[in-house]
Amino acid sequence: MSSNAVSLKIYYENEAPLSGLAGKTVGVLGYGSQGHAHAQNLRDSGVKVIVANRKDSANGKLAIEHGFDPMSIPDVVKAADLIIVTLPDELQPEIYEKEIAPNLRGGKTFGTTHGLNIHFKQIVPPPDVDVVMIAPKGPGHLVRSEYVKGGGVPCLVAVAQDASGKALQTALAWGNGVGGARAGIIQTTFKDECETDLFGEQAVLCGGLSALIKAGFETLVKNGYPPEMAYFECVHEVKLIVDLIYQGGLNYMRYSISNTAEYGDLTRGPRIITEQTKKEMQKILDEITSGQFAREWMAEHKAGKPKFNALYEADKNSQVEVVGKHLRRMMKWIAAKEV
Repeated sequence: MSSNAVSLKIYYENEAPLSGLAGKTVGVLGYGSQGHAHAQNLRDSGVKVIVANRKDSANGKLAIEHGFDPMSIPDVVKAADLIIVTLPDELQPEIYEKEIAPNLRGGKTFGTTHGLNIHFKQIVPPPDVDVVMIAPKGPGHLVRSEYVKGGGVPCLVAVAQDASGKALQTALAWGNGVGGARAGIIQTTFKDECETDLFGEQAVLCGGLSALIKAGFETLVKNGYPPEMAYFECVHEVKLIVDLIYQGGLNYMRYSISNTAEYGDLTRGPRIITEQTKKEMQKILDEITSGQFAREWMAEHKAGKPKFNALYEADKNSQVEVVGKHLRRMMKWIAAKEV
C-alpha cells in the first residue's frame, strides 16, 4: 500500500447523509455512460440536477428524453454548487481551461469520477475550490439499473482539496445520491484510485485479458484447429469462468469446474504468467505511477490518436473478431452487441 493511503473506511447510508447537498444544485457535465446515471440517480434522490451537453448530439437527445434541459458547460458551471465532470479523460484538460476554469468560483466543489487528471495535474483547480471524487466500481448502466432496483454499486470516495472543511460531507452525499452508500462507499485517495484503476485495466481486465484471449485463439488456429472451436474455448467460455470468480472468487471457480480443469489450472497457469510476465507488470505499474502513461495518452490524443486508431482497426478486423461475429449470430440468447 502506498505511503499516503488512508485507513480503510466504508461509509453506508446513515454515515453519508444527503443533507450534504441540501439546497445545492448539482451540475453534471456530459450525459454519457456515467453522466446519465449520476444525473438521474441524484434527481431521483431529491437533489436539484442540471446537465451540460450538446442538445443536438445523441446524448443530448437522450438527456431531453429523460426530462433534462441540456445547457452549455459554462452556464452549468456558473449555476452549480457541485460540478461533476463525466467527460472522457483525454478531453477534460482542454475543456477545463476553456469552459470550466473561467467560471469556477470559490466555494464550489469540483467532482470527478476518476482521478487521472487531478492526480497527474492535467487539471489544477484553484485553492478555494473543494476537489472530490466518487468513482463507482461499475459502468454507468449498472449504476443506474442497480439504483432503480433499490440497490447500488459500491463507490470509492476521495478528497484532493478541502477548502470548505466540508468536502468529504459533500462527496458522501453525492455517493449516497447515486446509490453507492447502499452497497458501501470506500474511502481512498486520488492516487490510489487512479493508479490501481489504470493498472487493472492495462495488466488484467482489458489489456492482459485481451492479449491472452488472442494468443490462445491464434495458437489453436495455427495448429490446425477450426477457428470456431478456438473461439468457443478461448473467448466464449471466458464469461462462464469469470461469472464463477465474480460470485465466489478463485476458490469457488475451482470448486465448480472439473478436477481435470482444476489440475490444469494449478499446474499450467504459472507457466503462462511467468516471472518475466510479472516483471513486465511491474514495468507497466512504474509507467503509470511516474506519469509516463498519462503523458503518453494525452500526447496521443493531441496528435489525433494515430497509434490508437491503427491498433483498434487491426484488432477490429482480426480473425477472432470476424469468427466471433459470425458465431454470435447463432446465439440469440446472448443479445450480441456489435459495433
